[in-house]
Amino acid sequence: MKIIPLTKDITLKRSIDQGTSAQRASVLSILEDVRENGDTAVQKYTEKFDEVALADAKVTEEEIHDAEKNVDDETRAIIREAIANIRDFHERQRQETWITTKPDGTILGQKITPLEAVGVYVPGGRAAYPSSILMNVIPAQVAGVERIVMVSPPQKNGRLEDIVLVTARELGVEEIYKVGGAQAVGTLAYGTETIAPVDKITGPGNIFVALAKQLVYGTVDIDMIAGPSEVVVLADASGHGDYIAADLLSQAEHDPMSSAILVTTSQDVAEETLKEVEQQLETLPKKDIAEAAIRDFSNIYVADNLAQAIAAVNELAAEHLELHVAKPWDVMGKIKHAGAIFIGENSSEPIGDYFAGPNHVLPTNGTARFSSPLNVEDFTKKSSIIAYSEQAMIENGEKVAAFARLENLEAHARAVEIRLEKGALYGKENSE
Repeated sequence: MKIIPLTKDITLKRSIDQGTSAQRASVLSILEDVRENGDTAVQKYTEKFDEVALADAKVTEEEIHDAEKNVDDETRAIIREAIANIRDFHERQRQETWITTKPDGTILGQKITPLEAVGVYVPGGRAAYPSSILMNVIPAQVAGVERIVMVSPPQKNGRLEDIVLVTARELGVEEIYKVGGAQAVGTLAYGTETIAPVDKITGPGNIFVALAKQLVYGTVDIDMIAGPSEVVVLADASGHGDYIAADLLSQAEHDPMSSAILVTTSQDVAEETLKEVEQQLETLPKKDIAEAAIRDFSNIYVADNLAQAIAAVNELAAEHLELHVAKPWDVMGKIKHAGAIFIGENSSEPIGDYFAGPNHVLPTNGTARFSSPLNVEDFTKKSSIIAYSEQAMIENGEKVAAFARLENLEAHARAVEIRLEKGALYGKENSE
């Protein structure tokens, strides 16, 4: 991490990892095997990659009861309060079917329908991630999804982490399977003898999971292809270097490729933050990971003024953007591109990760320029409703037919004109 004068050439984005040709070929082979051989293929890859042989991947009631014994009441109370906060926020995103009528009797509208089945991938790997369960399952439940399937890679003992199972139980998730990696994505997309396919797959994972999601898109929908986590802090002279450094490191510890950026108008804040980053880094349990991210993908940029700094953070279109400025609400109105905006020095990014309520599944790698956080709408689909009246057909039919002929689609035109010619006759017959 260096202190660098801000110029117009600020470019901190990395392309979303597309994987090597060997990785893509491997994932494609796994997906094809799962599609053709179902449970047999899934068991084979679970034994190969997770080093555990499972005759049945479904989590049992006994496993859930055992997990509940190992999670204390205080932890469960925190999980329940987080669930309440997250559900309350997402309830406000709910959309309803609507209908409108026109004076000529035409009825138009939009029908909102929840997806029937959704698969949620919960990563294992370096740690357990109960927050991923909350952020993916709750908006699906609010949307009205009837079937939610959760998959996660098993531990060496053939079980899932206790906190993962307890969190899923608190949400009422019934289908939980001990399967991870590309084979889990294939299972959700194509189905096997024991697991029915879903309509959409959400949730983060490693490069093999990300590649698998890309390859099954079209067979099912997916949420997004997320890159490494990133945070940008915008600060003026009122910013506190110790707070800012702590927030930068909170993202740096996620992944060696995470990005932690400070854009500030104050040289003093820049220097204080750099000093604090170096000091706080020394005592982090995940120092090696955070140190790599700070070294390779993180910097401090000093702007000439606040307008220049705001332009820079808009260019970055960060996953997480924190505003450590004297008048954050004034600045917030000038932010065009960010996955989530954290306003004021008490709105540390981890507050949004776990507890406040908004979803932490956010666009990364500059995709906040055109995409949004995971939300209730992502678990619904929309159908247009068109009920054209006889009066509207008489008044507009010739125009529609003429429009069709602009595109040389004669059958389209005739489909309208036959109603102009015979509509009155059929209407008379129906009335009799």
